[in-house]
Amino acid sequence: MGPRGFPGAAGLIGPPGLHGESGMKGNRGGPGTAGPPGPPGAVIMCGRDPFAPARQDVQTTQRSIVKLQFAIKYDFVRRVGQKYFVSYKERGSFSRAVDFCSQQSLELALPQNEEENNILTQVFGDVHKMAWISVNINKTEGKFETDMKNRPLTFTKWGAGQPDRSIGDTGCTMLSEHGVWRLTQECSLNAYIVCQN
Repeated sequence: MGPRGFPGAAGLIGPPGLHGESGMKGNRGGPGTAGPPGPPGAVIMCGRDPFAPARQDVQTTQRSIVKLQFAIKYDFVRRVGQKYFVSYKERGSFSRAVDFCSQQSLELALPQNEEENNILTQVFGDVHKMAWISVNINKTEGKFETDMKNRPLTFTKWGAGQPDRSIGDTGCTMLSEHGVWRLTQECSLNAYIVCQN
C-alpha cells in the first residue's frame, strides 16, 4: 500500500473504488420473529359438505327474516315446515281470496298434509268457521284432484259425501272448523282468506 494521497479539491467526489473480495461466510443467525398468519387452506372432508353449516345458518336467518316480516304484516301467521300460512283474518268471496293472495305475491292456502290442515283451522274466530282453499273443481276434467294451478293434489280431507259432484264447475272448496273439506256453489260466501308462501 502506498502513502495516503493529498485531499482532492473541495466539492468534487472521485469515482467509486473497485469492489473488494468477498469475506468469509458468517455464522447462522437465530430464529426471526413469527410472521402474520397465512390464508386458510383448502378444506377436505370426505363425504361431507364443508360449507353446510354456513348454508344452514344463512337459511335459518332467511327463515327468521321471513317470519318477522309476516309477523309484522299479518294478524295470523303459522309456520309448518318451510311453509307459512298468513291472514289479516279478513273474510271475503272465493274470487276475492284468490285475487288478494295473488296481490301479495302468495297463493291461496292449500294444506298438503294432516298437520298443515290442522294448523290452518287455527285461523277461525268464534263465529265464522270456514276458510277458502285452493282446489280446482273443474268438472269438465271429471275430477277434483288438482289445485288452482292444475298441480296434482297430494293430500285431501273431503268430508262425508264430498266432493259433491252434482255441483258444477263454478263451485269452490272450503275448509271447515272440523278440518274437513267441503265443496259449495256459494262462492260469494264470506269465508276466511288465508294465503301461503
